[in-house]
This record gives sequence, structure tokens and C-alpha cells, in this order.
Amino acid sequence: MAAQIPIRPEGRQDIHRLETYLLIGTLLRKDVLEKIKDAEDRLTWIDSLAVAAGALARHKAGMPVSEIAEELGRTEATIRNHLNKKTEAGKLVWETYEMLVKGELDPLAAMVAAGEDVAKVREEAERLKQENEELRKKLETVKEKLRELLESL
Repeated sequence: MAAQIPIRPEGRQDIHRLETYLLIGTLLRKDVLEKIKDAEDRLTWIDSLAVAAGALARHKAGMPVSEIAEELGRTEATIRNHLNKKTEAGKLVWETYEMLVKGELDPLAAMVAAGEDVAKVREEAERLKQENEELRKKLETVKEKLRELLESL
């Protein structure tokens, strides 16, 4: 699934997809949710994470720091600090990016609402697939027996 998220974006759409993924993926991490629980700092955290995610996505697309700063409306120093992991937001977004690259974080998990247990959702989906397959086999058996009964009549 990680292939759906561009690790090295090549155009605006790819940049925005990676930026969105990095922001949501970072925001929904349990450690980050703990950090932004305080309502007083929440807006600052979200803004910093959004800038860091935007900066990293554009950096991975090969944009120069000056262009990233202009596009995001921040100073070059702010962008460099995020990209060099000198800010907490920059560190967190880089960690999320590295998790994506290593395949440790899939987009579905990042997009599931906070509090949902992804493992439980996957287990349920797998159980339903198995149940569906068993029912298909039983249906085929019933169809075959029905054919045999119709032929004998």
C-alpha cells in the first residue's frame, strides 16, 4: 500500500499527497496525540506539523529551501530548522516519513480515525474473507447437489 504514497514526489499532486499523508500520519501517531492533548498548544502544534510536512514533501520533490519558504509563507530559517530536525515538528514528520519508507506505516493506518484499532479492523476483514470463501464452497456444494437431484427427477 505504501506505493500509493509518493516517496519522491514528481509533481504538485504527488507533493500534496505526500504532504497530506505526512501530516495525517504524524497527527494520528499515539505519541503525537499525547503531545497535542493540551488545547492551549494544539493549534501551534498542528500548524508546525503542517509546515514541517509541507516542507519535507517539497524537499523530497527537489525544491530549493527558498522556494519552499516562499510557497509556505515561512522564513528560510524556519524551513531549514524543520528539514534539519531542529524542531520537534520536524523530527516527528521525518520519523513518519522514515516509517513510510521502511513500510512500517501504511496509509490506511494513517487515515483511520484516531482511536480505531487498525489491527482489529484488519483481523475482522480477514475473518470475513475466510467466512466468505467458506460460504462460496458451501454454495457450490449445494448447487452441485441440486443439479444431481434435478437430473434424477
